[in-house]
Amino acid sequence: MSVREARANFAHALDAAERGEQVSITRNGKTVAELGPPRKKSGFDWDRAERVRIELGLDTFESGADDDIPFTGPEWTREVWGEYLDRLDKKFADE
Repeated sequence: MSVREARANFAHALDAAERGEQVSITRNGKTVAELGPPRKKSGFDWDRAERVRIELGLDTFESGADDDIPFTGPEWTREVWGEYLDRLDKKFADE
């Protein structure tokens, strides 16, 4: 909707956002703002952490011993850092 339409029908745009729709507000045919439902924080991003760990080459740990210790994903991290990460998840969920 244009800026003019948004001014005249703001309540309708809010209703659409409340239903989960994304409303684009345009000026001269270009989107200048978007109105939508609030974003929900989901806590710690395990998928991103795994991607970063792999990109940095931390998916295996070379101990210098005969066998390497595999870092197999979020399960390993949870096992080592469990209680601390549970507190972080709760903190992010409360915000």
